Amino acid sequence: MIAARTLAALGALSGFVGVAAGAFGAHALRARLTPELLAVFETGARYQMYHALALFGAAWMADRWPLGQPAWAGVCFVVGTVLFSGSLYALALTGQRWLGAITPLGGVAFLVGWLLLAWAALARAS
Repeated sequence: MIAARTLAALGALSGFVGVAAGAFGAHALRARLTPELLAVFETGARYQMYHALALFGAAWMADRWPLGQPAWAGVCFVVGTVLFSGSLYALALTGQRWLGAITPLGGVAFLVGWLLLAWAALARAS
């Protein structure tokens, strides 16, 4: 299973990319994208940041509780970030609307990750 330190490192790297994407969107893309596509890009950066922080929560839980769910939640957050945020970044930069069909798959991965964290917390409380 994926180690807690790996989840924390992935969270830090994802946070780095999220901040860089946000700055890129705010400064370099503002004049180049339509307001609609800029909002799409910013949504990708925002959700990437949320789930970078969620990776730290999953790492913390995985380090303290000997359950598999927190580590799997972290995997779901990474997959979700690639699919959700990545597809939104690509859609905004290319204008290819079909990329929007990938975004919900990332959203489902995020949801599964959150449910896994809830399951781990409830299993720990028992």
